[in-house]
Amino acid sequence: MEVIPVIDLRGGLVVHARMGRRELYRPIRTPLARTSRPVDVVDGIISIYPFSTLYIADLDAIEGSGNNQPSILDLKEAFPRVRFWVDSGVGDCETAARWLPLGMDLILGSETQTDTSTVSYFSGDHRFVLSLDFRGNAFQGPPTLLMHTDCWPARVIVMTLDRVGSQSGPDLERLRAIKAIAKNKAIYAAGGVRSADDLWSLASADITGALVASSLHNGQITAADIHALRNEPRQRATDSSPLP
Repeated sequence: MEVIPVIDLRGGLVVHARMGRRELYRPIRTPLARTSRPVDVVDGIISIYPFSTLYIADLDAIEGSGNNQPSILDLKEAFPRVRFWVDSGVGDCETAARWLPLGMDLILGSETQTDTSTVSYFSGDHRFVLSLDFRGNAFQGPPTLLMHTDCWPARVIVMTLDRVGSQSGPDLERLRAIKAIAKNKAIYAAGGVRSADDLWSLASADITGALVASSLHNGQITAADIHALRNEPRQRATDSSPLP
C-alpha cells in the first residue's frame, strides 16, 4: 500500500486543510518546517520518509482565483525524484494540454467537471488520476461521472472533503462501495486517515494507497509505520480484524 503526502497551496504558501472549509485555511505551522513555503514543507515531509509521490492541491486554481504554477515548478526542480500529482482545477482538454508538457500527473477532480467528456478523453492516459469528490453524502460533480465507471482512468481517488484534517478516520463504507463498482481500478483513500491502524484497515479493504497530511505533521504516522506497511502488507492485512 502506498502512502502519498498532500500539500495544499494558496498564495504561494502551504496551508492547513481542515474539513474542506477552504475559506478558513491558513498557512501551515508544522514541526517539520521553519516556514510554510512549499519547498521547506516538502523538504520536511521527505525527511520523514523518501516518498516517491506527492499530491499538490492548487486551491487558487481550483477556485478560479489564480494559480500556484511557479511554486509547483519550483518543487519539481527541487525534488526531481518525486512524482507530483497536481490538482490545478483541470476541467477541460485545453487546460490539461498546457500542463502535460511539465511532466506531472494531473488530477481530474469531479467537482471541476461539467460532464464526462474530459475524463473520458483521458481515461486511457496513464498521466491522469480521477478524484471522486464528496461532501457528506453529496457527490461533487456530474452524476453521470459517478455512474459511468467505464470512463474512469486506471487510478481513482475517493476524496471525502469534510473528513480532510478532521482526524475522524477514513470513509471505509464509501471506499468499499466505490471499490465494488470500479472493477480493476486502483483506489486511493483521501480524508480522515489518522494513524497506522487506519492504513492497515485500508490495506485490508484492498485499497491501493492513502493520501495523508495531518497525521504526518503531528507524528501519528511514522517512517517505521510506512516501512512496515510496505514490507508486510499481505500478512498484516490478513491478520487484521474484520472491517466494521
